[in-house]
Amino acid sequence: MRILFLEDEPTIQEVLTEYMKMQNYKVSPVADGEEAIQLLESSQFDLAVLDIMVPQKSGLEVLQYIRENKPQLATIMLTALEDEQTQIKAFNLYADDYVVKPVSPIILLKRMEAILRRTKRHGEQEASEQGLCIYDESFQVFYNGKDLNLTLSEFLLLQSLKKEPNRVFTREQLIMKIFNEDYIGNDRIIDAHVKNLRKKLPKKYIKTIIGVGYQFNREE
Repeated sequence: MRILFLEDEPTIQEVLTEYMKMQNYKVSPVADGEEAIQLLESSQFDLAVLDIMVPQKSGLEVLQYIRENKPQLATIMLTALEDEQTQIKAFNLYADDYVVKPVSPIILLKRMEAILRRTKRHGEQEASEQGLCIYDESFQVFYNGKDLNLTLSEFLLLQSLKKEPNRVFTREQLIMKIFNEDYIGNDRIIDAHVKNLRKKLPKKYIKTIIGVGYQFNREE
């Protein structure tokens, strides 16, 4: 199993990295958020353990990148911050777990094992399904067992359409589904997401309703 470990305190990074290696994990330790994102762009991981208070980009910014680009990647936030708002931010970005430092290395390893065991079980189940399968918990879409590797925005768009196949969504309604009230800009961003999504889908699952918006195509 491949682990991305973001931690800027040298002693903590060294100790926890050694514990992970003792459990036969392949660990890539990094000390700042920029380096973590660069590794995510060039390498594949099974789990990311992210300290929040690190230089360059914070662990939450790295988590945001993961959810937008690698939503299937499991994540644990490792931080000394115990305040409720920080934890809410992490869970709103779909962190799998939140561990407050100081933490026992054994407890951290057990939490890592539990998350990896769960994601592996989901992966095995997803790979066996046929047709178009959307998995809400892992933010993945499979077609005949193949992961379509959707971004988080593409996943939320397809999920919203498929959950209400009889409904025609306007672009404004889809923006609220994907971005809530955080998006400021042209509603044509939805057209760009639909275009990219259609390239990844094996069939024409998204129907354009001229003058209104989009609808899930159940005939496919």
